[in-house]
Amino acid sequence: MSMEFLLATGVGVVTATGIYMMLRGRTFAVVLGLSLFGYAVNVFIFLMGRLWTNAAPVLVGAGPVADPLPQALVLTAIVIGFATTGFVVELALRSRHESGSDHVDGHEPGGPRA
Repeated sequence: MSMEFLLATGVGVVTATGIYMMLRGRTFAVVLGLSLFGYAVNVFIFLMGRLWTNAAPVLVGAGPVADPLPQALVLTAIVIGFATTGFVVELALRSRHESGSDHVDGHEPGGPRA
């Protein structure tokens, strides 16, 4: 089994788990699903730079060189994802305070609708 297959399978499992969590009815699960999906996208972008062994990170000589662009993109995405997660958590807390429920539409299943 190759390393590429294992990493692709891992990204697929994390993506599927993130999508499943986003489809849940509670805001906490949705926030976790968005975070998992963001992590999966970050790892996917990182893997698009290929898996290099014995490659210099900076151009020196005529040997193979690892591509630094995916690393820079992932670093930027981590910072943006952290800020976005903080914002979504604040929205979820505000929604819970306003509606009295942590269900995504503000109403408990089987409960009375206002």
